[in-house]
Amino acid sequence: METQKLLIWLPSPLGDAIMATPALRAFRSLFADAHITFLAAPFTRQILSPSDFYDDWINLPKGRKATIAALKAGGFDTVILLKNSFSSALTVRLAKIPNRIGYARDRRSFLLTDRIAPPRLPNGRFKPAPMTDYYLALAEHLGSAVDNRKPHLSVFPEDTQTMQQKLPRLDVAEGPLVILVPGGAFGPSKLWPIERYARLADRLHEVYQATVVISVAPVAEEIEIASVICNTAQTEPIHIGNSQLSGGELKALFNQSDLVITNDTGPRHIAIALDKKTISLFGPNDPQWTQTGHDKEVQILGTAPCVPCDKSECRQSQHLCMESITVDMVFDAARRFLEAGI
Repeated sequence: METQKLLIWLPSPLGDAIMATPALRAFRSLFADAHITFLAAPFTRQILSPSDFYDDWINLPKGRKATIAALKAGGFDTVILLKNSFSSALTVRLAKIPNRIGYARDRRSFLLTDRIAPPRLPNGRFKPAPMTDYYLALAEHLGSAVDNRKPHLSVFPEDTQTMQQKLPRLDVAEGPLVILVPGGAFGPSKLWPIERYARLADRLHEVYQATVVISVAPVAEEIEIASVICNTAQTEPIHIGNSQLSGGELKALFNQSDLVITNDTGPRHIAIALDKKTISLFGPNDPQWTQTGHDKEVQILGTAPCVPCDKSECRQSQHLCMESITVDMVFDAARRFLEAGI
């Protein structure tokens, strides 16, 4: 009997891919004898590896033609689409994968052979619900008994070693290791004011002798954010924007942290999946979408009449939601973590 060849197309946002790990665990259990291949960007591969949930990986090619060619070469008989788009459904249809499973949305139902409807509100809009449950619903639809809803990541030991080599200041660090994540790929509306991160870094160092690391993506906008924080702070946070950490090394850094304080962005989910103490700052987006039940997370929600707007850029004259979160509010949450050991 031929081994089933199953392709799972992962979500594009890093946070969503991490929130999909409970579903990936369920698919691995459900298709225990299948050869499972993941399709996603190389950086997502670095974050999700090592993992027993897949046997092979295809780094997402650039362009539909190249993707179709790669999928045809894989000889897949079934695909599960965790990516929500018309384009992904069209691509796997053109790649002639016989069994195509996913959500009936984005006008793509006719391209799927097995589909389920996403939860919606009476007005037709998508109902806010945890993305972990959203992906797990596909596993349950296929017959999986789901008993573990917790996102999970693992770390290669060699990534820890190379990360420490790239960040030698960590070897002589005193006090707790606190990571601040001031960026966000979604857009500027999710960003807590930069000067407040600088003031928070100073207070954490002054009160707890914390080693503060500013973690940003290696892109110009976020490197500039980290540079402003480091130049504004009176202490000397560690700026990793120019350290060229791989995804695996970034994960290893988070794995060594005592506390992560973050905007609502992908690295927040790295911290949660590594079971780290986490303070998450929310403004324009409804936190219901990304709830994981993590018992070591404190969520601080900005308040404003326009919340939640779900816009990538603030349309108001003042960024009220994120500005309503004060340094004192975040520091008090950090103090409870660092002093009580919860």
